[in-house]
Amino acid sequence: MSDLNYKNKFTEEVDAKAKRKQRARRNSTHGVWFGLGMMGLIGWSVVVPTLLGAMLGIWLDNRHPGVHSWTLSLMIIGLNIGCLNAWYWVDKEDKEMRAEQDDEQEDDKDE
Repeated sequence: MSDLNYKNKFTEEVDAKAKRKQRARRNSTHGVWFGLGMMGLIGWSVVVPTLLGAMLGIWLDNRHPGVHSWTLSLMIIGLNIGCLNAWYWVDKEDKEMRAEQDDEQEDDKDE
């Protein structure tokens, strides 16, 4: 009897892996290029606000010189905004991936 249970469990595991593989082939949008593109998006979402803050700071330092550096202050603010922006994109992708995994697990339970 235990041999029969082992065979049933084995066939269920093989069936589940085959279904996962088929789903992955259907949803093949998350490949290597997608990952590289996401890294680029995250990188630019940090770089652009930082550079904009630095450029605005340089402009303000030239127009209104003072004791404190506008360039450094606005560059740090831009960096913080960029990091929050990157965190938003990573969090959004993480939630989408978790939702897909939850859907897959529910599909596996139904079958």
